[in-house]
Amino acid sequence: MRRELLLEKIEEYKAIMPWYVLDYYQSKLSVPYSFTTLYEYLKEYKRFFDWLIDADISDAAKIADVDLSTLEHLTKKDMEAFVLYLRERPSLNTYSTKSGVSQTTINRTLSALSSLYKYLTEEVENDQGEPYFYRNVMKKVSTKKKKETLASRAENIKQKLFLGDETMEFLEYVDNEYENLLSNRAKSSFRKNNERDLAIIALLLASGVRLSEAVNLDLKDLNLKMMVIEVTRKGGKRDSVNVAGFAKPYIENYLAIRKDRYKAEKQDLAFFLTEYRGVPNRIDASSIEKMVAKYSQDFKIRVTPHKLRHTLATRLYDATKSQVLVSHQLGHASTQVTDLYTHIVNDEQKNALDKL
Repeated sequence: MRRELLLEKIEEYKAIMPWYVLDYYQSKLSVPYSFTTLYEYLKEYKRFFDWLIDADISDAAKIADVDLSTLEHLTKKDMEAFVLYLRERPSLNTYSTKSGVSQTTINRTLSALSSLYKYLTEEVENDQGEPYFYRNVMKKVSTKKKKETLASRAENIKQKLFLGDETMEFLEYVDNEYENLLSNRAKSSFRKNNERDLAIIALLLASGVRLSEAVNLDLKDLNLKMMVIEVTRKGGKRDSVNVAGFAKPYIENYLAIRKDRYKAEKQDLAFFLTEYRGVPNRIDASSIEKMVAKYSQDFKIRVTPHKLRHTLATRLYDATKSQVLVSHQLGHASTQVTDLYTHIVNDEQKNALDKL
């Protein structure tokens, strides 16, 4: 979703929310939470407040009138009923099974509510320096996680990574072969954005940055000589990220055409641009997701930008066998989340078994 449209949607949701949700929103802007995260949370709050009213738990006529005492006095049984509602409500599901929303969606909803409750019961201060209330029902609600070993998850993910020579083969496919599949009309659009698309894919594969970090990259954040970019990590922390050298020619090719191709002026700070009717704009996450899906589908298997991040992490671990180095590259504070890559790169274990 384009940033301008995203901000419009956020304002629409804010207009119908209770005052304490607006307080929460303002507080999280200062963390800062990304606009995408806040948008998703506001969507979940609307769904929750709608249910409170429909289920007659709140006697409010509209969402903005749901008072704090309703949230304060919700019981564990109430929350279990809400989860059951999500699980069984078919209209929320676009699949033919009509079996309700997925567990992943339910977990996301509960995560959003947990964040709101934590703010209301622990983080905010009233005039007396106290939170709005103390009872946090979300602490009694558990989420169901998919049971899967790291080895199993690694094996599933491995099929969607471009490891070894496939990293460069993917880039070369987009650069030299993809166009051959297109109609003459489609070729025009492809050629306009070819350098930009290759630069984005190369950057993701060479740095492992998150999609949001690539979207928010500005021109000033790139040191092409040192092949380092400055990004804003989760939690608002600035970080310097090294970029593998194979991405340099793709980035240089894009920079060579960026100004003329996308009508960029001095005030257009965004690194990756789109252009519509002569007006340049920062590319949005949705456009990159669709672009990566399109190219990867024709190359091997449809993947997301996050799988390109996994690709870099796996290749880096394979080359260094250092979880610390990988965690630093990805911007993780702990090596625990990089355990996955030790299971993807399990050739030593397989070789040992072959010798038995």
